[in-house]
Amino acid sequence: MQRLASAIVTLWLLATIVFLIVNVLPGDVGRKILGPFAPKEDVAAFNHRLGTDRTVIAQYLTSIRRVFTLDFGDSYQSGQKVTDIILPALFRSGKLALLAFVLTIPISIAAGIFAARRKDKFADRVVVNVGLASSSIPEFVTAAVLLSVFCVNWKLGEVFANPPAGTSVIGQFRYLLTPAMAMVIAYFGYIARMTRAGVIGGLQSDYARTATMKGLSKGTVMRSHILRNALAPTITVISVQVGYLFGGIIGVEKVFNYAGLGSTMLTAVGAKDIPVLQGAVLLVGIIYMMSTLLADLLIAYLNPRVRLEKTR
Repeated sequence: MQRLASAIVTLWLLATIVFLIVNVLPGDVGRKILGPFAPKEDVAAFNHRLGTDRTVIAQYLTSIRRVFTLDFGDSYQSGQKVTDIILPALFRSGKLALLAFVLTIPISIAAGIFAARRKDKFADRVVVNVGLASSSIPEFVTAAVLLSVFCVNWKLGEVFANPPAGTSVIGQFRYLLTPAMAMVIAYFGYIARMTRAGVIGGLQSDYARTATMKGLSKGTVMRSHILRNALAPTITVISVQVGYLFGGIIGVEKVFNYAGLGSTMLTAVGAKDIPVLQGAVLLVGIIYMMSTLLADLLIAYLNPRVRLEKTR
């Protein structure tokens, strides 16, 4: 019940923030859509049809009602159903995000374990410094560099990430690999450092020393004892990164001209298309909350002490 109440409050805050931000932006919705040369009467009639000529309070109440009934209405710009716009865009962004995570998680965790087992050695310093450097560069900057070097100069990837209709799975992988690598570079450092810190703590713990003295091999101690505890904070970090991923994906999609949820939100902001923007942001919020719930379940599975504390 507490988690449900928290989710409702979070969705309300998201919808409110989006509404306020869009209404602060300069410009008239009707004028933006009909163009600068449209007669004032046509612009006024268009705004009246959309309901954007009503008071801010009336528009806000309608906006919040749509959020909690999951009926976002029609796009101001195209007239399409909002769900018909954002769901296909979410599917495309989901493919890119999934590829990025499939690459990021094993690489980052393996690098963190590798560095932890070589604490204070050259390899450890390399992983830590590379992680710090990569996580400090914005995704769109990394995407622009990869686009210029790998796609334009070396012809190793596609300049535009949108695969043609009917492209095979392998073909889509080629189109999406370079933008996915931009996100891998951005999120590698944080996950690797958290894994490294957790494994170092596990290696220095009493339970690891006890297991070693019992004659268990290093591999068994690492798999059965250290990783189960060390990966708990890493899983929390990964769940948080889901929200950041869908934020950073906006810049990456723009650089590679990819028609995903990020590009859809940017277009909606430019057109002051509140229904589309609210629907897209709400989807991201739901994904973030679901990833956090999944992380809690995984942590409880890996660490029985968490389950015991929750049942007390």
